[in-house]
Amino acid sequence: MAMSNPHRRILPIRATLQRITPFLLGLALMAGSVPGTAQDTVRAGTFDNGKMWTFDAPPVEHIADTYGFTPDEAWFEKARLGALRLPNCSASFVSPLGLVMTNHHCGRGSVAQVSGPGESLLEDGFMAEDRAAERPVPGLYVDQLVALTDVTVEIQQAVERAETPAEKAVARQEAIAAVQERMEQDVPDGHHIQIISLYSGGMYSAYTFRRYTDIRLVMAPELNLGYFGGDTDNFTYPRYALDMTFFRVYENGQPYAPEHYFAWSADGAAEGDAVFVIGNPGSTLRLETVAQLEWRRDVQERALLDLLRMRINALSRVYEANPSDALLNRFFSLKNSEKLYTGRVKGLNDPVVMAKRRDTERTFLQDAPESTVVAELAAIQAEKRELAAEYEAFLSFTPQSSLASATMQRAALAWEYLTLKATGADTERLEAALKAIPDGDPDIDRRFFEQRLTAFWTLLGTDATATSEAVSQAVFEGSMLAPGAEMDLSDLTFDDPAVAAVAPYMERWRAFRSAASGLGAREAELNALHGRIRYDIYGTARPPDATFSLRLADGVVASYMYNGTHAPAFTTFHGLYDRYFSHALDANGTGEWDLPARWLDAGPDFDRSTPMNLVTTSDIVGGNSGSPLLNKDLEVVGLIFDGNIEFLPSAFIYQTEHGRSVAVDSRGMLEALRAVYDMDWLVNEIMSGVTTELQR
Repeated sequence: MAMSNPHRRILPIRATLQRITPFLLGLALMAGSVPGTAQDTVRAGTFDNGKMWTFDAPPVEHIADTYGFTPDEAWFEKARLGALRLPNCSASFVSPLGLVMTNHHCGRGSVAQVSGPGESLLEDGFMAEDRAAERPVPGLYVDQLVALTDVTVEIQQAVERAETPAEKAVARQEAIAAVQERMEQDVPDGHHIQIISLYSGGMYSAYTFRRYTDIRLVMAPELNLGYFGGDTDNFTYPRYALDMTFFRVYENGQPYAPEHYFAWSADGAAEGDAVFVIGNPGSTLRLETVAQLEWRRDVQERALLDLLRMRINALSRVYEANPSDALLNRFFSLKNSEKLYTGRVKGLNDPVVMAKRRDTERTFLQDAPESTVVAELAAIQAEKRELAAEYEAFLSFTPQSSLASATMQRAALAWEYLTLKATGADTERLEAALKAIPDGDPDIDRRFFEQRLTAFWTLLGTDATATSEAVSQAVFEGSMLAPGAEMDLSDLTFDDPAVAAVAPYMERWRAFRSAASGLGAREAELNALHGRIRYDIYGTARPPDATFSLRLADGVVASYMYNGTHAPAFTTFHGLYDRYFSHALDANGTGEWDLPARWLDAGPDFDRSTPMNLVTTSDIVGGNSGSPLLNKDLEVVGLIFDGNIEFLPSAFIYQTEHGRSVAVDSRGMLEALRAVYDMDWLVNEIMSGVTTELQR
């Protein structure tokens, strides 16, 4: 029962939403009080701020004390140089012939990009028969961190010479740009500099990257395997996904030979083993104050979650009428974000999580009794709360928002253009901005427009004389700003239906934008001060927040209790087939658990007892996707691709009682390559470093 149409994965999409919604609601309800918990007795944990250690200050003593071995400088150098960063994910070298390992969901766009006429490699997968069959991916690159330089003093001195928050922000940007420009002059071709802010500006480091640009696709499984279980199984465990893809770096037309790469463990990992994730976690907020987290809980994250759910509803209706690959990927992305923000809201409403953060803050105030930074940040949050309605109303109003209606974005800019034009001022910048907004899908754009108009009426208290559907109809039938219409700015007036629809809110938008900008500048400077004070007190004993820069995170392979039962540390291919037979054949199935023909026809030499996925206590967050999971000898035992639902509050706090990172097991990857995909040559390369094909 192999899937022949990838769009079946979310059809009927409304049925999928109906099945998932009670689960998400349940998460929200679970976020209430914990009976019997005395919140004033809750104490912060030693590693609440996480274990995302930087290579600027490697955690030598921590590893020695925790795991009984002392990594030397060579160990950390190999860990750093074997790791790679994709534009959107993490990756690593896993052979002496430039083989690169990352996730399927990180390489999904590249797989679609190299599909030839009549091919659907995203659906069918890609397995190169030999080196000559590996396909170049135009525009793809990977970065390798080759050097680190502390530039804290130079940047902080420039900031200290400024006075107001706005001046300090400009001084910081200029100092960073100046340091980067100066250092770029001294690096070889193919290298570049990035200034990384750590501890919210308590420390600055110049990272020198070597960029590899000749990247070729070697192997990618079918979408059904790379994203097995679809959105329903996303952020869950036990899990059965083969979320892997292999590329190769070439140099001068030949496979690149890296000095450092991660060899493959022959035995994999066992429960209780120490493991290390080397990757680029995207963003955490563990240094934020309690008042800042309460703002997120009550306003920001909740509003984002509401907006995502509205947009998903709109996309589902459009998709049902007209399925497409582009819309499918967009839907996957939004559903992923919805689950993410559901978990974040749950965490922020967890009284134990917030009690731990309060205890951390109490300790900081005791350690820095002269500082007023926490109180000043709390005062800013109070000012922000006065603008809460505007914040939610204008959440997707800016030209930078991917969740906005293109027509509404144009309408807002058109109102400003007409207002400025009436004063006789130069409008060239606004004209260019207006013309730069591309058309959106007309059906999606119209639904987004209607949703935002309704939000204006609800949140800003403006009386509506017509329904949002009626106003939207007038806009999309009569405005020159609508998709497909000819936009002639010389004929544009305030009477244009789109401009007229947003005009009642524009003055309020201007006032909000000005106020929010001022508050944002003040908050950014206070965040930097807060980070510097914490860094001065605690140094590098507590890792900085994630910044999509290279980190090392330690942990152990560990099962856990969930839903009143036991989640094993490992799953096997037996579970994959169980999910297929118990879920894919359900009359109400969505296609998320379908298996391709080659998996249903796998021969008797395929060992279904092989471990497929595993869980660890390693500290990860978005951006870590594609990170290698390594043992203490820096051998590959897995490939990070997700976290469980309990891990989602990790943006704010690191917890290991139930939260887990989820990885593809190294043994499962090899077994699939060997017994299902008939890629013995690649298995041989991974395990021994050579292949018959690559020796030709």
